[in-house]
Amino acid sequence: MADRIHQEDAMSGAGTTRRDLFKLGAAAAAGLVATRLGAVDALDTLDAAEPLALRPSPKAPFNAATATAMPTRNLGRTGHHVGLFSLGGQAAIEKPNNERVAVPLIERALDLGVNYLDTSARYGGDARWSEQYFGQVMKRRRREAFLATKTHDRTADGSLRILETSLKLLQTDHVDLWQLHAMSTLDDVERVCAKGGALEAFQKARDQKLVRFLGFSGHTDPDVLAEAIRRFPFDCVLMAFNAADTWHLPFKKTLLPLAVEKEMGIIGMKIPARGRILEGVQPPPPAQQRGTAKHDRPGTLTMKEAMRYTLSHPVSTVIIGVDNIAQLEENIRIARDFLPLNGAQLEALEQKVKPVYGQASWYKRDAPANPGK
Repeated sequence: MADRIHQEDAMSGAGTTRRDLFKLGAAAAAGLVATRLGAVDALDTLDAAEPLALRPSPKAPFNAATATAMPTRNLGRTGHHVGLFSLGGQAAIEKPNNERVAVPLIERALDLGVNYLDTSARYGGDARWSEQYFGQVMKRRRREAFLATKTHDRTADGSLRILETSLKLLQTDHVDLWQLHAMSTLDDVERVCAKGGALEAFQKARDQKLVRFLGFSGHTDPDVLAEAIRRFPFDCVLMAFNAADTWHLPFKKTLLPLAVEKEMGIIGMKIPARGRILEGVQPPPPAQQRGTAKHDRPGTLTMKEAMRYTLSHPVSTVIIGVDNIAQLEENIRIARDFLPLNGAQLEALEQKVKPVYGQASWYKRDAPANPGK
């Protein structure tokens, strides 16, 4: 079930100016989207595009099926009421040449009331398969989903080029949430906040109405994410948060309360830790496992327990990648029937997962090499 990390795809070229960005917005709004990578020649013909002040603000998405499909929560101060379960753009949705599986998954998710979709420029390698598959659905059903994507570049120019391609692949003139991907070190924070850093692109893109809200993601160190929140008024944070969290570098101890205090939308990820905390899920051979916590045993929780644990905290929603329709429908049923756990029940799940917490923490800084010890 889930979360894969791909090699960063390098994007280079001349700097992107405010005028170039405006052209991009006008072109996308006019429907000049493409499914190929690279520059769009038509952008150079739009010198007389409509003034920024006349461009309407993008409309908020609305999926009529959500209200009866599952409970909703406020996505922070964005005004969006998000379903408890949201679809992540990994697993089947980032595999190469997997259109026959990925596109029906996205369609089915929208049909069943999912109203938040998460992807990234990093999902699916250089071809960005995840954004391509979402784009095939968004060209027809854009109004039904709060659409989020990410940039892994820490510079303004690089991030704007990544956004340009994201809009083409997603076949839309805007995304609802644009995020800094995988903020892992304090150096990442310094780089995006510096002159010429990615935050300059974020503010330009929001001014040009190419994005509605701004956020960031991280799973390595809660202190790094807390510092980012202190530096800039982000609307949302996408954080790793599962039942094993409490045993090593807990995100819930300081980061979660800070995000709540700032009234941010809080999106939980790594819920099943790529299946490593789920009972009956055999891990890959140790030689193929990332991180220092090598293991050869399955997890201890059911998917229902994993989701209920995270949703019993003040998060807005959880994003989970799925491999097939059956997994998608199971997760939506869990969200529909969700009842919060009390303190004793939460502690019981933390104890239940403790013997395998190391294998569920491979993505954190200094992950323990001896899980459960």
